[in-house]
Amino acid sequence: MSQPAVLQLHQEVRKCFESVKVNQAVWKEVLEECTPLMSSLGNLIEQLRALKNVEIANTPLSAFPNLPERLQYKLLNAVDTVLRELSTKVDALGSVKDSVCKQVSAVFRIYEHNSDVLPIRTCVARSALSPSIADMLEWLQDAERFYRIQYIQRRNLLQELKPGDLALIETVQKKWTSLYSHKGEEQISDALFQVSFFVDSE
Repeated sequence: MSQPAVLQLHQEVRKCFESVKVNQAVWKEVLEECTPLMSSLGNLIEQLRALKNVEIANTPLSAFPNLPERLQYKLLNAVDTVLRELSTKVDALGSVKDSVCKQVSAVFRIYEHNSDVLPIRTCVARSALSPSIADMLEWLQDAERFYRIQYIQRRNLLQELKPGDLALIETVQKKWTSLYSHKGEEQISDALFQVSFFVDSE
């Protein structure tokens, strides 16, 4: 009899989509918090570049001993601080990824445990309030894959950076922005919309 298995799976799927919805909001918030940090990083790089190009010895500032070195030291420390803050934000993205992966894994464990009593016709059946089990499992897999790949790419990008490697740091803003997947975000939002009646029908 598949009905108890369907009810159990539906309950876990509802819980999972609720988790995805909450985590999607957290993910977006964390990425928004990264924007000013990326801007600060760009400004610091510009200041370091300007410091490198200016001949302080030929300016009134030459009276200050070791000024170029002191300014560079201060700017590099500021770069290091921003990179640490970005690393903290990426850790927060990792927490989102872990939460989604944990919930999706729980859904698939239940599905696999009950697969013998869930025939294909049951898994592909749709109703006015509920997408098919097959569709919802696919959407959850897509969401899990999106957050896992996005997290890994952003983590790897920051791990490549070193405070003194200005040439590499200069490229981080463009690389960071290029990782944003509008299509991926839309797919998750679309899936949440399509399951909204199902989730609220409990």
